Amino acid sequence: MMENSIYVGLSAQISLERRLDVLAHNIANMSTPGFRATGMKFDAMISKAAENSSFVTAGESYIETNAGPITQTGNPLDVAAKGDVWFSLQSPAGQVYTRDGRMQMSITGELLSVKGYPMLDAGGQPLTIDPNGGPPDISSDGAVYQNGRQVGAIGLFTISPNAKLTYFDNSSIVPSVAAQPAIDNPNAGVIQGSIEGSNVDAISEMTRLMSVTRAFERVDALLRGNENTFSEAIKTLGSKS
Repeated sequence: MMENSIYVGLSAQISLERRLDVLAHNIANMSTPGFRATGMKFDAMISKAAENSSFVTAGESYIETNAGPITQTGNPLDVAAKGDVWFSLQSPAGQVYTRDGRMQMSITGELLSVKGYPMLDAGGQPLTIDPNGGPPDISSDGAVYQNGRQVGAIGLFTISPNAKLTYFDNSSIVPSVAAQPAIDNPNAGVIQGSIEGSNVDAISEMTRLMSVTRAFERVDALLRGNENTFSEAIKTLGSKS
């Protein structure tokens, strides 16, 4: 029975350690534009071999897709996505998706992300404007204008809610199912001169971090106590023999 409590405690400690890693990652990115926080799901499993003891699984992580706050910057190369859509970038890993709309322009007029990846249109092609044509005007549907003439359009993409998301560089993600262009979606759009912040709730995450840290310390103390009791029992039984 004592061994079972040790196994249960170890399973809890592994789960808490993973939760600590996730919380630390979220807090480290609470100021990263467009960042999507990691959440954790835990399940309990019953072990018949250990007298039906209940163990906690190591936990399954997922990326939360709720939107972050939008802040006005006044920079014509900053854009925020409106609605459940994503911008797309061309990266070494292929087409990736982000809510970080901070753009920069290369000397040849190519619109790039803060990490230097080309921003793509709905057809997956890089966006290029006239480097001498002045600041672009970007309409709510993503169309890009210079001097009253449309020179391109920022692509907006939808990702299936069933897709598993993995992090790429900065705040971009890669879905397990290919994203689709958002065509004629009245709920989707672009806000020029603004950026979207991280969706990490800093106060909640800090509170959770302290709570999980205390829980980890309690489990650790319990395991140490059980280990000492187990060692004393062995010594006592050994001396009687």
